[in-house]
Amino acid sequence: MNKGELVDAVAAKTNITKKQADEVISAFLSIVTKAVANGEKVTLVGFGSFERRERSEREGRNPKTNEPMTIPATKVPAFSPGKLFKQKVAP
Repeated sequence: MNKGELVDAVAAKTNITKKQADEVISAFLSIVTKAVANGEKVTLVGFGSFERRERSEREGRNPKTNEPMTIPATKVPAFSPGKLFKQKVAP
């Protein structure tokens, strides 16, 4: 499902226009993205949590030359599914 299909589904389920559904979904994504970028954790009970995780510096290899190289530390977004979501996906 892509964003357009999600907009259609939300509009049909909530009896609002597609434009309104798109605005709501876009606002939700923007708010979650901004919060996670600022280091906050966003938890939706039953669905899951979005958070920023730290990856430490580590040793890797250049795939072309096979030479060792250092991969710098970085921050990455992460999602942890909630209990109800897990149960629906894998009963």
